[in-house]
Amino acid sequence: MEGSVLPCKRPYEEGYGEFCKKNEAMKKWVDPVQGLANARHEFGEHGGVNMSIEASATFTVMEPETMKRMFSGELGPERDFYIYSRHFNPTVLNLGRQIAALEGTEAAYCTSSGMSAISSVLTQLCSHGDHVVASRCLYGGTHALLAHFLPRACGVSTTFVDIHRLEDVKNAITPSTKVLYFESMSNPTLAVADIPSLSAIAHEKNVKVVVDNTFTPVILSPAKLGADVIIHSISKYISGGADVIAGAICGSADLINSMMDLHQGALMLLGPTMNPKVAFEISERLPHLGLRMKEHCHRSYTYASRMKKMGLKVIYPGLEDHPQYTLLKSMVNSGYGYGGMLCVDMESEERANMLMHHLQNYTQFGLMAVSLGYYETLMSCSGSSTSSEMNEEEKELAGISPGLIRMSIGYSGTLEQRWGQFENALTSMTDVLSSKQM
Repeated sequence: MEGSVLPCKRPYEEGYGEFCKKNEAMKKWVDPVQGLANARHEFGEHGGVNMSIEASATFTVMEPETMKRMFSGELGPERDFYIYSRHFNPTVLNLGRQIAALEGTEAAYCTSSGMSAISSVLTQLCSHGDHVVASRCLYGGTHALLAHFLPRACGVSTTFVDIHRLEDVKNAITPSTKVLYFESMSNPTLAVADIPSLSAIAHEKNVKVVVDNTFTPVILSPAKLGADVIIHSISKYISGGADVIAGAICGSADLINSMMDLHQGALMLLGPTMNPKVAFEISERLPHLGLRMKEHCHRSYTYASRMKKMGLKVIYPGLEDHPQYTLLKSMVNSGYGYGGMLCVDMESEERANMLMHHLQNYTQFGLMAVSLGYYETLMSCSGSSTSSEMNEEEKELAGISPGLIRMSIGYSGTLEQRWGQFENALTSMTDVLSSKQM
C-alpha cells in the first residue's frame, strides 16, 4: 500500500524533544502546566512564534536513495524526513509532544477522535481470546465497544465490575486478562477511581492499566498515580471550543511505537489520523487549559455548594459528602480544583427535562447538548442520551438514575449572573409544578 513504512522508533527515542527523552527528568514529576511550559517550543517555518501547519498528505525527497532509506527505517521524523501523514505529520507530531508533556508520559499520539483512541489502544493490547476488566460505569460508547463490538469483531470479552470494590476487581482478573480499564472520574456519575490501588492490583497480575482522563485534564495525572496508558477525548476540555473532534493516547515510547508498527500496529493499520489543521488549533489552546480548568472548577464547586443548600440532590466530587472526596483530595494536582462537572438528580426524566427546558429556554443558564468542556454550560439527561447504549439493568448498576442531569459548567458571563439564571429557572419550574397540583 502506498505510504506504508517500516516501523521507525526514533521519533520517541533518546534525543528527540526534551520531554520525550528517556532520561532522569522523566522520572521527576512536574505539575502539568509546568511540564507543558518546559516542552520544546516549535517555531513556524519562517520564524513565526506559532508552529506552521503542514497540510501535505505526502512528502517529497530530493534523491531516490533517500526514499529507500526512509522505508527501511534508517531516516525518519527525528531528522525531518516524512513519508505520509497517516504515519507522522510534523504538526500532529508536535501536538503529541505537548500532550505527552501535559500528562507526564514519554510519548503521545493524537487521533481523529476519542473513540478511535480507545478502540486503537484496546485492539493493540488485546487479541482474540483475551479479557478486559472494566468499570461498570463508563461513557456509553465505551461500554458498547467493550460489551458488544469487541466480543463480536475481535473475540475479546469484558467483565464489568464496581471498581470501588477492590476485592471484586482482584477476583475478576483471570490469566487471560490484559487490560484494566476505567475512567479517572466516571461519566456521568462522577465517581472517582482509586488509581494507585487499582494500578497496584493490575500490575501484580501483569495487567495494563488504561485510564480515560477526559473529565480531569490537569486536575489528575494518572501516569503519576500508576496508570500505563492515558486516553483523552481532546474534543472536550482540552479543545474547549466544541468545534473539533479529536483524541489522544499517552503512554510509553514502546507502546506508541508498537502501535505504529507496519504489520501489527493499530494506529498504523486502522489509520485514525488527526488532521494537521485540527492539531494546530488544539496546540494554540493548550497554554490556557490550566486557567480554563481553574474557572470551570471554581464555578462548579460554587454552584454545587449552593444547590446542596437549596436541598437539591447534587453530586460533585469536591463536596465533603462525596464518597470519594478524601480520595480525590489525595490525588489532585494542587491548585486546579476538583472538576468542572456536576450532576443534579431530579428523580424522574420528566422533571429533569422540565428543569433543563427552563434553564435553556427561559433563563439562558445553559444549553441542552451533549459533550463537555465548552465555555457555555452544557446539560443533558444522561440515561436517555450519552448512556443510552446501556440497558436499564446496566444503568441501574452504574448508578445512573432516570432523572440524572449531567452539567458541564461553563465560564461565560459572571458567576452571579449565571447563578441568578439557575435560581429563576428553578423557581419558574416549581411554580409550574405547583399550578399542576392545584
